[in-house]
Amino acid sequence: MAGARLLLQLHRWDVEHDHGPLGDPALRPYGNGVVLWFELDDFDAAVRRAGDMKVETLKERRFSENGNWEFWLRDPDGYTVVLTSPLP
Repeated sequence: MAGARLLLQLHRWDVEHDHGPLGDPALRPYGNGVVLWFELDDFDAAVRRAGDMKVETLKERRFSENGNWEFWLRDPDGYTVVLTSPLP
């Protein structure tokens, strides 16, 4: 659909997909299986700020199968957060 934007994407946490399982039964309840994705125009600057803040990095900056850049981190409450560059 022209002009459509991804607002929410849900995955089963116990299915591997391309990125591996998203949840761990030992980590219940907070943040288990929830992944928050943020598409940012200033992706590189956000990754630098995350490094400056010494966040827990789950996956280093990488080029995704979707054709954009991703950086996976864990927030202080245990949620997985993915910073992404805009989709092509």
